Amino acid sequence: MSANSPDSFVLGIDFGSDSVRALAVSAKDGRTVGSGVSEYRRWGEGRYCDPQSNRFRQHPLDYLESMEAAVVEALSEAGPAARGAVRALSVDTTGSTPCLADARGVPLALTPGFEDDPDAMFILWKDHTAIDQARRINEVAAGWGGQDFTVFEGGIYSAEWYWAKAIGAIESNTRVAAAAATIIEHCDWMPAVLTGAASARDIKRSRCAAGHKAMWHASWNGYPAPAFLERLHPGLSRLLGELGPETHTADEVAGAISPEWAARLGVPASAVVSVGAFDAHMGAVGGGVAPGTLVKIMGTSTCDITIGRKRPGEERLIPGICGQVDGSVARGYLGYEAGQSAFGDVFAWYRDILSWPLRAIAGYGGVAAGAGRPEASILPALEAAASAAAPGASGILALDWLNGRRTPDADQSLKGAITGLSLGSDAPGVYRALVEATAFGSKAIVDRFREGGVAIDRVSAIGGVASKSPLTMQILADVLDMEIILPEADQCVALGASMFAATAAGIYPDVFAAQEAMSPKTARTYKPDRGSAAVYSRLYEDYAALGGFIERKRT
Repeated sequence: MSANSPDSFVLGIDFGSDSVRALAVSAKDGRTVGSGVSEYRRWGEGRYCDPQSNRFRQHPLDYLESMEAAVVEALSEAGPAARGAVRALSVDTTGSTPCLADARGVPLALTPGFEDDPDAMFILWKDHTAIDQARRINEVAAGWGGQDFTVFEGGIYSAEWYWAKAIGAIESNTRVAAAAATIIEHCDWMPAVLTGAASARDIKRSRCAAGHKAMWHASWNGYPAPAFLERLHPGLSRLLGELGPETHTADEVAGAISPEWAARLGVPASAVVSVGAFDAHMGAVGGGVAPGTLVKIMGTSTCDITIGRKRPGEERLIPGICGQVDGSVARGYLGYEAGQSAFGDVFAWYRDILSWPLRAIAGYGGVAAGAGRPEASILPALEAAASAAAPGASGILALDWLNGRRTPDADQSLKGAITGLSLGSDAPGVYRALVEATAFGSKAIVDRFREGGVAIDRVSAIGGVASKSPLTMQILADVLDMEIILPEADQCVALGASMFAATAAGIYPDVFAAQEAMSPKTARTYKPDRGSAAVYSRLYEDYAALGGFIERKRT
């Protein structure tokens, strides 16, 4: 079946932090014919998490139940003709979101005795319980006398990543440690489930996940050496046995869909499933990534993705980012990843601070039942008021490290800050300073890429913040002093996954051909204001100075 056939359809399945989204897409032109969204039930109830200790765990049943519901909803909307012509499925997930599993590749939380054990569940990307383990990895990598296995991951290993999280779970839970035979990323587990993989060794591991988060690199024939892992934690190297040395790009076929899941989802038994990848990397393709184009996926946090052609000879390293991996975004190109640990979460935190009295009064009966949720109006009201202010007029300066710093130079122990407050300061002024801080954090990333020789000429922004906050986008354009385009599609991540599905199905020869045919139009362009850009250039120096002070004076 050719790409020009009206009967070619693919599914893009996007696992976010709170829900899973499924798109049924025409492979001919990227037109969405059906969509579905399903929230994670247990996660929504707050189970297995402890925000005070930065523990965020997700039960694998949430993923299975929500995936089925979202896909069934999408295909129901698409109709029987499209449903019967689905050629392929592709899955993206958050990351690094690993889980300890048995030799079959089954997450321990799905095995007897571990059903409600948080250490047996998937450890969500924003879980920061492994700061000490990440620090140990960095110390050993720099001082053990052998290969520094962090060099292709920016030279600094993060508490948000694969090995640190696995070690943290093992060290805090002896039962889980004894039962674990492997570590599986969420983006590897979903294709394994859909294809009915019988053992951990049958699972095709994602190049994207392994390269950016698990210290995999072809130059040392796979994952870190057993001797290195033993220095991190005695017995850790035994988990290498089920991983295998190979990794796979997301345009490859992981396998045919299993009869069970074909029936549960309502897709043809002939459909194939592609190798999984992280949401940011598939979303970057959906958002128009290309050499010189940085795609910012802007939600609770950000992931910033670009690609570059492989140069002959030794790979040039960029310190302090989340890695550079051959094929992590597109085959034949180096994929570069950076990002901020908190972006939309910064604004949500401030909203929650301001709404605390409302909730407290309501809790004691001070607000009549059925009065609604006035806190839902806080951010729109702040945005409107802050939009009327001039850059730098409030004198307030903020630092965006409320959830630590992802890049450049990962350090999850860092904290945010607000300075320049006076009795004349108001809520919109603080809000605008927080927006400016997130934009300054984005500029630090762009500057680091450029210092490393990676061209950033254009920015494409996708995600909830990009679509909902014009003020944030204009300030970002001013701070970066670059145009920012917003694609028309509101689900670019799932759309990007569908492009990989179309490539894996053989409908297109490569993901760039799929991207050309299936990409959305541009919905809006933000152009920098030269006067504001000049002001922000000066304020950025103050932001950098404040960050340096916080780093030196941390407690």
